[in-house]
Amino acid sequence: MTLIVGQVMTSEVVGAHRRMSFKDVARLLARYRISGLPVVDDDDKVVGVISETDLLRRQAAGSGRGPRARRLLPSLRRGGAGRRAERGGAGPGRPTTAEQLMSSPAVTVHPELRVADAARVMERHGVERLPVVDEEDRLIGIATRSDLLRVFLRTDEEIRREVEDEVMGRALSLPPHTVIVSVGDGVVTLEGRLEHRSRIPEAIRLTWRVDGVVGVMSGLTYRVDDTRPAERHPSHRIDHQWLPER
Repeated sequence: MTLIVGQVMTSEVVGAHRRMSFKDVARLLARYRISGLPVVDDDDKVVGVISETDLLRRQAAGSGRGPRARRLLPSLRRGGAGRRAERGGAGPGRPTTAEQLMSSPAVTVHPELRVADAARVMERHGVERLPVVDEEDRLIGIATRSDLLRVFLRTDEEIRREVEDEVMGRALSLPPHTVIVSVGDGVVTLEGRLEHRSRIPEAIRLTWRVDGVVGVMSGLTYRVDDTRPAERHPSHRIDHQWLPER
């Protein structure tokens, strides 16, 4: 079965309200030992994402002392949260709320999205985590890189069985042993002869959709090329009216 985001996400999400202070956001990150979290409004709708990088960048920009800013969050984890964060977060004109610090708009996904597609979204936007939202954009979970990478921990044997049973057998309705499937380090090799040429791209596409597959090599051949239009032979009609009458 193809995994979806809802099956791998973390449902108990640590989130920040948009009006939460710099100090309280830093405390949340330190308390739960996480590097970032979603920011929500009064209706639990995701309005942005805030990370350690956001906090440290603003802290460094405001203080002009990069090394001290880089030491801020580790020091919070050691127990000096209140004093150090309060000193670091104070200052005229410095952003003090999650809404002012967050990256927005947030890149979000829905729980029914395939894990492989969510991984592509994460890679495309260069983010470390994806808030998961319902139909009304309310926060229901979060998916991290480690959550999405679980699908690539499947063994080659698990992948081979799914390609044979679900793709070749159930989806394409091919007789057993029509296609020989072998898998090495997540790369699937397909060998065999199909009845119609048009089924080859379909077999490759469905194999790619199996969780854990990182590549597909095709050695498939075909018996009938049904991708070409059928040749039309001119019809020959014999008009018997020219025959002499007896």
